[in-house]
Parts: sequence; structure tokens; C-alpha cells
Amino acid sequence: MNASPPADAPALLHAWSIPHREYARQEERRGRRHAYTRLDPVRTALVVVDMVPFFDGPYARGVIPQIQHLACALREAGGLVAWVLPGPGGPTATREEFYGPRVAELYRTSGGSGPLAGRLWPQLTVDEDRDLLVEKAVPSAFFPGFCPLPDLLAERGIDTVLVCGVVTDVCVAGTARDASTLGLRVIVVADGTAAGSDEVHNAALRTLYRSFADVRPTAEVLDLIRAGR
Repeated sequence: MNASPPADAPALLHAWSIPHREYARQEERRGRRHAYTRLDPVRTALVVVDMVPFFDGPYARGVIPQIQHLACALREAGGLVAWVLPGPGGPTATREEFYGPRVAELYRTSGGSGPLAGRLWPQLTVDEDRDLLVEKAVPSAFFPGFCPLPDLLAERGIDTVLVCGVVTDVCVAGTARDASTLGLRVIVVADGTAAGSDEVHNAALRTLYRSFADVRPTAEVLDLIRAGR
């Protein structure tokens, strides 16, 4: 997703879907389609993953409005917004061996430099007095020891995370999986995440919904926030 499209390229939304058989499987297991039918906004964090210009593309641009709506609604309800950026880390032999030196360096520097808020997509609005801004050194924002986010959320009594950002099948999926492993209630926002294609996006959502997270669109998550106020 780091190949820059023309400046006037339209923003696109994924035609996201969960197969009916997966809904049916969960309904049989737990008696309902969605794991989390309510949330406490004060104990909820919107975790926005890697929304930096490096990941330019029409689908990445397409999730910006949804992220904005969720961030505003959750702040107003007393919740927390956490912006997670790729940090520089250090060059490692295994990364260079896996990606090749040129691509490994591209990923290492993908988060940009300078103040964290200034590295995000310029269309995103950050409240630097209330929001968290952190870097991660690995794909997942919840892998122990590589991002301060888990400890910061624990200090604030957060028990639910709403995960948005890019890319669905890599850093978003890794973040959601590890958050679930750490015991958090995880909701992945289906139209607030983006990958390179519908096929890849939906394959990641299916796995997450089946084993690690609830998967819901922005409109339903906004309803949960409003109902929990």
C-alpha cells in the first residue's frame, strides 16, 4: 500500500463481509452474533494503527472519515483515543534477510520523523491534551516490550479496544490478536480498517471474527458508544 496513487485518486471503501457460516457458527456457540453487545466508553480506547502517509492508497484514504467519527464520539463520551505509529526501531539481520535491505529500510522509516502528531495523515484530528500518541517497534501494538500502549491502557482501566487503521491483515490483525491474548475485549471496525484488496481485507476479518475479536461497522460501534454513555 506504499505505492503512491495519483493525487486525485478517489478514496475507496472495502466491500467488507463476514461469511454467513461464520455468523451461524458464533450464534450456535454463544447464542448471539456479536460477542460484545455493550461497552463502557470510559473504559474503552480507540486504537488507530499506522495511519501515516507511507501507507498511501485509496482504501487507506477511505477509512479516514470513519476514524474521525469514532474518535470524536468516544472523546465526547469520556473514552480514550490512542494513535499508534510505526517507530524506527533498529536494523536487524533477520529483517534485512527477510525483506532485503532496501525494503527493510523503507519499513523501518515508514513512520516518518518529527513530532508524532505531525506524522499522521493531515486529515486526522488529534487532541494532544487528551489523546495518547505512541510508537511501536513491531507490527503489533500489544506485543510485550515493544510498545508502551498496553501499560498505558492498563493504568487507565481500559478493558475494551476498538481497532482501526492499516493494514488489516498485518498490523491491525497482529494488534487485535495480541490485545485479545492479553485479555482485552476487542472490536475491529470493519469499515475503519484497510488492506490492499477486498479479498485480503475480508480474509483477515473472517479470521479475526472467528477467533479473536468482534467485527462491526462504524455505525454499530457508534451506537454502542452512545448507548453506553
